[in-house]
Amino acid sequence: MQQIDHQMLELEDVTLSLYSAGPVSGIPVWLLHGFPECWYSWRHQIHALAEAGFRVYAPEMRGYGATSAPGETQAYDLISLCGDIRQAMDALGQKRVIMVGHDWGAPVAWHLALLEPDRIALVCGMSVPFAGRPRQPAIKRMREAFADRFHYILYFQEPGRAEAELAEDIPRTMRLVMHGMSGAHTDGSLVQDKPRDARWLDDRVDPGVPPDWCSAEAFEVYVRTFERSGFHGPLNWYRNFERTWERTAGLAGQLINQPALFIIGDRDPVGALEAHTITRMPSVVPRVEQHVIPDCGHWLQGEKPEEVNRLLLDFIERHRAEVFEGNHS
Repeated sequence: MQQIDHQMLELEDVTLSLYSAGPVSGIPVWLLHGFPECWYSWRHQIHALAEAGFRVYAPEMRGYGATSAPGETQAYDLISLCGDIRQAMDALGQKRVIMVGHDWGAPVAWHLALLEPDRIALVCGMSVPFAGRPRQPAIKRMREAFADRFHYILYFQEPGRAEAELAEDIPRTMRLVMHGMSGAHTDGSLVQDKPRDARWLDDRVDPGVPPDWCSAEAFEVYVRTFERSGFHGPLNWYRNFERTWERTAGLAGQLINQPALFIIGDRDPVGALEAHTITRMPSVVPRVEQHVIPDCGHWLQGEKPEEVNRLLLDFIERHRAEVFEGNHS
């Protein structure tokens, strides 16, 4: 097993908690986690990539764990989140990197590929596809479609309410969310037929243990992450659809021209919600390769680590000479 190092990077407006592994001279690979996850969700990929000779970086994203969690809601739009990684690359002197993101980390990775076309040599998004800047903020469509029904993202919009529910019993919250979106137990966590004013997890039955793919050790890392940071910062990511839309006006119509990889599980509920986006993705990401992992839910890098590692390493190796030309900095 590779040694994992930890450092705290002082950036302009946050301190970034950053884990890394692998030879310092290796090509940098960034792994960006989603919600409600942590850097340790990449544990299987960190070791596989490091063993293959890459220098792997897994940050605790803004609002999570030991990384700073600004109190202002507007501090969590995608341009600000991308700024954390851009500043970290600057601090580490990185000129060319591979960027990988899952769940909310995927939009950050996709947007970094747009913002830094010369530095992001390869990009991979998992679970969440990309089809360009929408014609209007996605939250507007949600409000129209779910005016009288529950939707978890609309529920997340009210500061304080969702934070309180999720923090009432953090181990229970993590068990329910993990099980609810796993391939073996998908229960419609994202689309629920209940009143608009309901809470997210009240009607769920706690299985009492994490899913089989999440060891007790890993589960403790997840729980400690949110015991430290709470949920206010992570939920603020969901409260910036309008602000992100406004701040990305200059990216409208731009293509991601780098070689790109998209991976999703066949039982991931996001797949059904984003089916149209997945279909449209090649028109905006013309060099994208798309893969569906069978018998897999939303947490694919934990549920099916060997398949994810194989796809990721194969993708990198096939494009490595083309995009790096021997430059590992």
